[in-house]
Amino acid sequence: MKTILIFVSTLDGKVTRWGDAKIRSWSSHADQAYFDSIWNATRVVIMGSGTYKPDPVKPDPKHLFIVMTRHTSEYKGLHKPGLLEFTNESPEALLQRFQYSEENVLIVGGSHMATSFLKKQLIDELWLTIEPKIFGKGDSLVINEKLDIELKLLSFNRANDRGTLITKYEILKNEEK
Repeated sequence: MKTILIFVSTLDGKVTRWGDAKIRSWSSHADQAYFDSIWNATRVVIMGSGTYKPDPVKPDPKHLFIVMTRHTSEYKGLHKPGLLEFTNESPEALLQRFQYSEENVLIVGGSHMATSFLKKQLIDELWLTIEPKIFGKGDSLVINEKLDIELKLLSFNRANDRGTLITKYEILKNEEK
């Protein structure tokens, strides 16, 4: 199973515009089309509650959406096993559930989510769209945490005339460095 962290970022490393979690309001149409194609091709999509709340996903038989939250009781009426689940499992326990049943698992959002999965070395690839924008303020890919993660560029593609870049990186594990 491959665990993929997918994000869009500005040139100055911001994944939100001034802290607003609604990415579709600022990412390019090229990025949105790319993200939609990845989203549609992946069955298991994991997100944090901070990503879910501003733009809730609806249960869909083609997907299992999992929202990680410390407050699962807030979502009891929305929980639909096998379609839309809310969990307080650790990242390790959650991924263990899909180790033999899924080809890819997509981690789609939230700096806290990215940090927790990266810190535990649970991400295999980072797929990052780089938008030619500078926000100055906003959330970063990871929260204030000491990390030392090396990456290897697998591919890149210029997605539009403005220079939006779609990149894919392999996360190098300690023995590969």
